[in-house]
Amino acid sequence: MQAQEPLTVLIAEDSAADRLLLSTIVRRQGHQVLTAANGAEAVETFKLQHPDLVLMDALMPVMDGFEAARQIKALAGETLVPIIFLTSLTESEALVRCLEAGGDDFLAKPYNQVILAAKIKAMDRLRRLQATVLQQRDLIARHHDYLLNEQRVAKAVFDKVAHSGCLNAPNIRYLQSPYALFNGDLLLAAYTPAGDMHVMLGDFTGHGLPAAVGAMPLAEVFYGMTAKGYGLAETLREMNAKLKRILPVDMFCCATLLCLSFQSRSVEVWNGGMPDGYLHRMATGERVPLPSAHLPLGILSAEAFDDRTDVYPMAIDDRVFLLSDGVIDTGDGNDQLFGVERLQQVFAANRQADRLFEDIEQALRDFGGEARDDVSMVEVSLLASAPAQTLAPVYSDSGQSSPLDWSVSFEFRGATLKRFNPLPYLLQLLLEVHGLRAQSGALYSVLAELYSNALEHGVLGLDSSLKRDAAGFALYYQQRNERLEALQDGFVRVHLQVQPQPRGAGGGLLIRVEDSGKGFDVAGVMQRPLEGLRLSGRGVGLVRQLGRNARWTDEGRSASVEFFWEIQA
Repeated sequence: MQAQEPLTVLIAEDSAADRLLLSTIVRRQGHQVLTAANGAEAVETFKLQHPDLVLMDALMPVMDGFEAARQIKALAGETLVPIIFLTSLTESEALVRCLEAGGDDFLAKPYNQVILAAKIKAMDRLRRLQATVLQQRDLIARHHDYLLNEQRVAKAVFDKVAHSGCLNAPNIRYLQSPYALFNGDLLLAAYTPAGDMHVMLGDFTGHGLPAAVGAMPLAEVFYGMTAKGYGLAETLREMNAKLKRILPVDMFCCATLLCLSFQSRSVEVWNGGMPDGYLHRMATGERVPLPSAHLPLGILSAEAFDDRTDVYPMAIDDRVFLLSDGVIDTGDGNDQLFGVERLQQVFAANRQADRLFEDIEQALRDFGGEARDDVSMVEVSLLASAPAQTLAPVYSDSGQSSPLDWSVSFEFRGATLKRFNPLPYLLQLLLEVHGLRAQSGALYSVLAELYSNALEHGVLGLDSSLKRDAAGFALYYQQRNERLEALQDGFVRVHLQVQPQPRGAGGGLLIRVEDSGKGFDVAGVMQRPLEGLRLSGRGVGLVRQLGRNARWTDEGRSASVEFFWEIQA
């Protein structure tokens, strides 16, 4: 029976009669025939003609069939060239020797043309199957290389976006070890306009590219809102709403967000589904846990989402340590996890704070574990002052159309004060004035202090002297949250007035903030010495330092301050 497609068959046989017989049988089956009288001729013919299949006599002069088969298989490489041994040998050892030399089958003498045709067809099927497998393997390899290249390009873009903040700041140490090419853990850090620092450590469901899908929009929200002066609460609400909108239902992002304030020496924390972070108080060695108190981002609706944060006092050189669950979920060969207890033991044994990362890495190596997820750790220290910011705002306009003579007044009442942060909006409005842009940080700091004092001490009636120690600090923010939630009446008014100087020499800004509170003893606050660890009373001094002509009237219920700028020749 004729094969579907003719093959080129090499017949290596030292007997001329057998060569003629086999050639006649093979040609009748529709195949082309090449012949060789010994093994050496067979190898040379294979080199020149590249036949599809070989009929090889085992015992031949010059070079026997066993050696010829080995050389032909080596020349063929990955391509399957079936070799059917022609033999009168009957002993098992001799037949095994045929297969060990590279033979794929054997045909006993005298030759049966029906059996020979069947064996040729069977070998042809194997040959074609091998060729298909090689083609598919090469195709998969090309696709794999293509996908890897795409991922590398995407990762380069992702890294530039995700790491465009201040992760290189001198008070930040971090370690990230991705489980796959893409890191499902997300580490972001950026300065606020007031010089505070926002830090986020997130952990998306899974790892690799699927886990990094939400990282780009999350980073965009984080950096954009931080640069505009939004606080953690507003940023959290926007990030949760965005992830809820774009992620599939089985994906979410566990996250810890920090706001480190160098001015107030405090850290604000929100932990949703991440392992406990730790606040390390260097003076006492105490480690305060920062536990998860919320569900991860992307699970709850906007109405159900809880953006409440906790605030802790910090001293100079105190550190906040955060980690992803890839650290504590590292497992050994016995399916034992590294766990929180071992991590606590590393904390307890650590004698040099600067070597904490190295101690944890060494403990993981000693444990003999293998990471099952992305591993991330970050440590943020409180310095005496904010590190120098490396990224200055960039504006595309020339300032020629800048508004120079205007005023605006706002009154924010109870229901608005509960949820709305007007500071980013006010700053954006002021930065339309070209001359004020160089003072954006100072502007925001002064606005934030005046608004915070008006809201917290005026409308809510909080006593800043509570923040003299850690216990009072916690009580202060507990009362703030409770009073803000119950707030119905009261107001904060903000008045902004921009006036040009005569003959185009520059201009001035007047900021006035009023509140409905009972007022306070401004003179007493200004005369009070600033103790080393006291956490209250800094706001008035900051406003006087950053602005001009700062004054309080109406028993402290009205505060005003001025900024000036000159036009450079």
